[in-house]
Amino acid sequence: MDFRAFVEPQQGASYAEQVAVAQTAEQLGFSAFFRSDHYLAMSGDGLPGPTDSWVTLGAIARETSSIRLGTLVTSATFRHPGPLAIAVAQVDDMSGGRVEFGLGSGWFEKEHLAYGIPFPPLRERFDRLGEQLAIVTGLWTTKPGEAYDYVGRYYTIAGSPALPKPAQSPHPPIVIGGLGAHRKPRLAAKYAAEFNVPFAPLDATEKQYQRVAQAVDEAGRPPESMVYSSAFVLCAGRDDSELARRAAAIGRDLGELRSNSPLVGTPAEIVDNLGAWRGIGVQRIYTQLLDITDLAHLELVANEIMPQLR
Repeated sequence: MDFRAFVEPQQGASYAEQVAVAQTAEQLGFSAFFRSDHYLAMSGDGLPGPTDSWVTLGAIARETSSIRLGTLVTSATFRHPGPLAIAVAQVDDMSGGRVEFGLGSGWFEKEHLAYGIPFPPLRERFDRLGEQLAIVTGLWTTKPGEAYDYVGRYYTIAGSPALPKPAQSPHPPIVIGGLGAHRKPRLAAKYAAEFNVPFAPLDATEKQYQRVAQAVDEAGRPPESMVYSSAFVLCAGRDDSELARRAAAIGRDLGELRSNSPLVGTPAEIVDNLGAWRGIGVQRIYTQLLDITDLAHLELVANEIMPQLR
């Protein structure tokens, strides 16, 4: 299994705290640093306030050297596809080709209202997601010196020079995720290198992986061309007191956490828990670090859990 550090800065995190997590994760051997793309805290006061995903990742790209960087996931409602393609390509160049691009339809209405961002109905958000994937990849893969055009229901591109290009060729790996039964698997089979099911039960995750695998097969892709991943809240401890302390630090009940995340418990328990997830095909784990200042939490995972599952 591949382990990645994943943070939720909208809950309250400065840039300095985020770069500290990224640098620590790099030193400890996590394969990537990912962050959510939100502008409003789901709980608490969210101080010191939200930070923009791609501004933050561009800066972190210059303060790290090997760890991969990405979003789980960028909201298609936040940015127009042309400027988004430019921003992600630029961060890919700044990082020396270490970006992975997660893109989703957006779901949190309150953050849109809080910052004046239009929030269309669900069907339109999915339609826009599909058009954005087509445009961003189209811009990235247009040959230098050629122009790119696109006419869709929501976006039109006319005579774009399709610059800049990302460092990775043909483009950064794309991550798509969620539990949508039809459109998400088809979009993933067309565009994605990775499919992520976050915070879902084992049976629902397995069923969604099966849908995606079928869509990949129908698209004529090799089965191994898709990576399957999941995200879980992390609450690990060497004993009960350490577990209780970490659960309290994030305002969660330890029993509730144990019931819905395999990354809760002692290292031995977590390794045992993840056996079932590996059995359904999970290849990559995003460890959601909710207490962003607890860097020792990452050390525990790196030293006592990751070596047993690689």
